[in-house]
Amino acid sequence: MPTKKTPQVDTAKEAVIEPTIAKPAKDAKVSTAKAGKRSLKAIAEAEEKQAKEERKLSVKASAEEKKEQPKTSHRGVSRLERRPKAYKNVYALIDQDKKYTLEEAARLIGKTNPVKFDATVELHMKLGVDPRQADENIRDTVLLPSGSGRTLRVAVFVSGDEAETAKAAGADLVGESNVISELETGSFSFDVLISTPAQMAKLGKYARLLGPRGLMPNPKSGTVTNDIAQAIKEAKSGKVEYRVDSGSNLHIPVGKVSFKPEALIENLNAVISSVQSNKPASVKGAYIINMHLSTSMGPSLKLAL
Repeated sequence: MPTKKTPQVDTAKEAVIEPTIAKPAKDAKVSTAKAGKRSLKAIAEAEEKQAKEERKLSVKASAEEKKEQPKTSHRGVSRLERRPKAYKNVYALIDQDKKYTLEEAARLIGKTNPVKFDATVELHMKLGVDPRQADENIRDTVLLPSGSGRTLRVAVFVSGDEAETAKAAGADLVGESNVISELETGSFSFDVLISTPAQMAKLGKYARLLGPRGLMPNPKSGTVTNDIAQAIKEAKSGKVEYRVDSGSNLHIPVGKVSFKPEALIENLNAVISSVQSNKPASVKGAYIINMHLSTSMGPSLKLAL
């Protein structure tokens, strides 16, 4: 039986030839010019600028994502959840999205004290200064009109007739020998040390002992003066010293929880006015960035600027 032959197809004629599009090679050189936007230097600068912008956006997105996440410990428990019950109860009284006026904060702050003792009320301020610059290293004293609520023990490093003046003015510890004996033993029975300029040379060797404790007399704080009686009076009546820390922050006591709102407002206004009057001429932008009011161990209230 004859077999059928399969017809032969001319593959050369039937094949469809598809057009090919030439793709630029990965390492193909871009046409450049000697100068202008197409020069090698300009292209390199543009690429570097684009890469820098991309890094900025990446860092910003990462920071925003981190900010939205609640602060947690390694066990995944938020910081607020780890607080005592008393703290949580007073924290609930504060609207975290609100900025309180001084009057509102002074009336509410007494209710946000989570401890049983008469805690100190503190004003915390973030300043737009650079403490490394001499003229921006903010430091001063302010006399609180309503007092600080603390009973300070004052020591006076003087001798002779000045010692009698200091005793009459109400100093708790008077005399060179009495002060030096406490410095030698390292047991301090005073909170403020006042001296005359003439006596400061004798205190020089105790600078490392007094400095870290904030007890070294200083002309800027009014504790190095010839008017001993006035310095003692101011220390006893509520004079506080403030100094910006390395993070450009101020932490200033303005009274006690037991103070009436009117007394706290009076002290707050005095402190804020003092800080504003010390604004350096070199600071062109915002000087006081934010302010918070809190008790020693309680949550803080945001204050309106």
